[in-house]
Amino acid sequence: MKKKEPASADVAKLAGVSRSAVSRTFTPNAYVSAETRAKVMAAAEMLGYRPNAIARSLSKRRSGLVGVVCSDLNNPFYAKLLELLSTSLQQRGLGILLLVGDASRMDELLERLLSYQVDGILLPASKLTSRLAVQLNQSGRPVVLVNHHLREGSVTTVGGDNYAGGLMVADLLVSKGFSRIAYVSGPQDTSSAVDRGRGIQDGLAKHGLALAARASGEDRRDVTQDVVRQFMVLPNPPDAIFCANDLMALAAMEVVQGEFGKAVPGDVGIVGYDNTALAESTLHALTSVDQNLPLMAAEAVRVLMDKIERRPLEVSHIDITPQLVLRSTSR
Repeated sequence: MKKKEPASADVAKLAGVSRSAVSRTFTPNAYVSAETRAKVMAAAEMLGYRPNAIARSLSKRRSGLVGVVCSDLNNPFYAKLLELLSTSLQQRGLGILLLVGDASRMDELLERLLSYQVDGILLPASKLTSRLAVQLNQSGRPVVLVNHHLREGSVTTVGGDNYAGGLMVADLLVSKGFSRIAYVSGPQDTSSAVDRGRGIQDGLAKHGLALAARASGEDRRDVTQDVVRQFMVLPNPPDAIFCANDLMALAAMEVVQGEFGKAVPGDVGIVGYDNTALAESTLHALTSVDQNLPLMAAEAVRVLMDKIERRPLEVSHIDITPQLVLRSTSR
């Protein structure tokens, strides 16, 4: 016969404490004295007791799960962001229900996620339609967009100040003597592509300059390479290229150096965005904009937990100031 699993009542009896003390011991951030905790943990170890997360969630009417929808995990920026979000949630005793897909499937994935009993939803994804944003709000689930915002501002967001990042890049490149500056954006219907583009454009305008060229690299290596090839055969090709993420910046470097034999940054300066591990490597030494991912992830989880605990109706928007990290691709 199957051995009966020990229950919290068995632990309480052996430890000589109440069942509520056992519950508090296994509840993250709940107060219990050091003496009581030691007794409960010793009794649990002796009995082989492990708290039943499903039973606890039913009693509290919470699943203890946060839904996360991610796209583009090939990009180290999103992989790192997911790691930081997961770690922060785990430290709070929460688990993750993760769905992964490309940006074109976001609506489909989110509709599926809403069918699960998650306590809240984090969306570190690049695309989300206005229709689904309204649906998310109506679902009554706390939702936080990470590194993305909707133009109508109907959902709480935590992300980098992309416009400020674009301004910083403009000032940097002009100060280094570049004057024909091109911009390679991500997908043009994403808020980050739009805001970084406005930033670089307005920043150059302050110096009496206009963008020499502009196109979308679609966050893809092959598309970015084609775009940069077109830039380099213009009658007056750019002497600097700002790319909306590091992966596209490295693709631009391959074309500029490998196919056109130009020196970086002597002939063409290149700046990326996100300051990923690829940018940091001595092989590339790519100048990039750091979005302060640890703070972004921590703030996103904090805001979501506030919503789960208090369920405020207000929509808030937190912009995190980026920082330029200078390396050898920008003189």
